[in-house]
Amino acid sequence: MINFKRRVLKNGLKVLAHQDSSTPLVAVNLLYNVGSKHENEDKTGFAHLFEHLMFSGSANAPNFDDPLQLAGGENNAFTNTDITNFYDLLPAAHLETALWLESDRMFQLNIDQKSFELQQKVVLEEFKETCLNQPYGDVWHHLSSICYKNHSYRWPTIGQKPEHIEKATLEEVKDFYSNFYGPNNCTLVVAGNIEEEECFQLVEKWFGDIPARVSPECPIKKEEDQLDFRQEIVHADAPIDSLYMAFQCPERVHPDFYVADLLSDVLINGASSRLYQKLFKEKQILSHIDCYLTGYVDRGLFLIEAKPSEGHSLEFIKEAIWEELELIKNELVGERELQKAKNKVENALVFSETSILNKAINLAFFDHLGDANLINEEADIYQNIDAKDIQRMAQNLFDRNRYSELLYYSNKS
Repeated sequence: MINFKRRVLKNGLKVLAHQDSSTPLVAVNLLYNVGSKHENEDKTGFAHLFEHLMFSGSANAPNFDDPLQLAGGENNAFTNTDITNFYDLLPAAHLETALWLESDRMFQLNIDQKSFELQQKVVLEEFKETCLNQPYGDVWHHLSSICYKNHSYRWPTIGQKPEHIEKATLEEVKDFYSNFYGPNNCTLVVAGNIEEEECFQLVEKWFGDIPARVSPECPIKKEEDQLDFRQEIVHADAPIDSLYMAFQCPERVHPDFYVADLLSDVLINGASSRLYQKLFKEKQILSHIDCYLTGYVDRGLFLIEAKPSEGHSLEFIKEAIWEELELIKNELVGERELQKAKNKVENALVFSETSILNKAINLAFFDHLGDANLINEEADIYQNIDAKDIQRMAQNLFDRNRYSELLYYSNKS
């Protein structure tokens, strides 16, 4: 059980405090409600670019890292389709160092032409390195565009094309900061060796005077039910052929999200899972197999990735996978098999709670979803799923007439 207290400042900043006296450290996590889904389709990659720009220094801290490192701390950040998240981990005695740094860059970030051009080059190099010059690096560009027709999940977090970042202007970047990086668009979590009431006082001290900002309306178009089969074929410089099968999945807060997640674990999570045992170990027709959910806040994807072993084609392994999917649609999963998957999920959840940083990140995310207490309820949700739920989800998901498929052929084949 993770106990926490929650308050909202007058400027709209949502604050959660979790006391853990077993550690000498404290984690400070700021989740901003801005991800790639909030971008315009002709200006993509801005959320990721701004993650980099937030380390450009602020009015009272020209270098964000130096004061934190002198206090014995470390920091990092990540961006995805739905959020941008920043976190600091440092000795609890230096909590105010992190609060000062985070409040200063929330209120008065240094955004000038020099820092903008520097981070612009960094992001463009990252785009080239991870998407253009890396095997399978453009997979999500293809998958996103065939799986989504209306929603702004149509492009990956790094952006649709490098030209969008290359042609960005300093004024556009400043507008992005003004629109999304205000206290009323943020959830702040402090977890660790702190007194909760003292924590709220310190957060009020450093963030209470930052004015709320008027965020623009970003209407997110709903993705309709997929009623057709979609396929894209790509030929690229890659070591071997690769198959990607994508099925529409419930949004993150939907009860069926957990059923789909457990179904993915039954199919492929560990050496005793179905697809691993049947296709990788017994038939030896695969060199790689994976199954996972994107976990998007809005309607996401249930993904199966597979690479054939030598001498087998993508069409052959695809049919073998469909045979297994049809089996799980038509036969109830055994109790032992299901309980094993549940135990693995619970172990992962319990293990994640041993880290104050994970707790801070998860509390912020669940609060963003609408209820931070979900962090304490997920294990029970998974345990209450039964074999009929798994079968129902498999029957809903696995329809050959309603899914997307990417056939990624190596130029070597």
